[in-house]
Amino acid sequence: MSLAALPRENQTAALVTTYLEMRSPDELRPKRCADARFQIREQTQRDWRFNRDLYFRVGERWDWIDKRPWTEARWEEYAAAPELRTFAAYYDDALAGYYELRCDSEGGVEVAYFGLLPQFIGRGLGGALLTSAIEQAWRISPKRVWVHTCNRDHPQALANYQARGMLVYKVERER
Repeated sequence: MSLAALPRENQTAALVTTYLEMRSPDELRPKRCADARFQIREQTQRDWRFNRDLYFRVGERWDWIDKRPWTEARWEEYAAAPELRTFAAYYDDALAGYYELRCDSEGGVEVAYFGLLPQFIGRGLGGALLTSAIEQAWRISPKRVWVHTCNRDHPQALANYQARGMLVYKVERER
């Protein structure tokens, strides 16, 4: 999930990054959204502006910083990469969030970015969005699905990953 941060006042804490994985689709504990107004669709027309804008809009609250300095050319290259797939969540046809899946060099799939727009946080949609991300990742690769999050991410991020069945395999602490 890349570097995502808690509100600015919490950035003084040492960074703790947690890596989680799932080794079998049978490990998934799905959470569904019964509300038919919530839908998730792949962005089949690649548009770097879409990825950039969602990165900034979703990540603004958490101070995602790793891609802020990127040029338009770098965003174009990133979004056009064949190993990247982008999915958007909609609620009543309003954009609600997104996730990006990226195939790694070892045959796994990383949930590279994941999140909801601020006005959709707290509606119980995060578990359904993550379920979709994991299910889509398993359709891409039968080897492994993984993600990393940190203590500067949404306070429920780690719990959501674990509730869906992902297991911690590594923790890194900034010194």
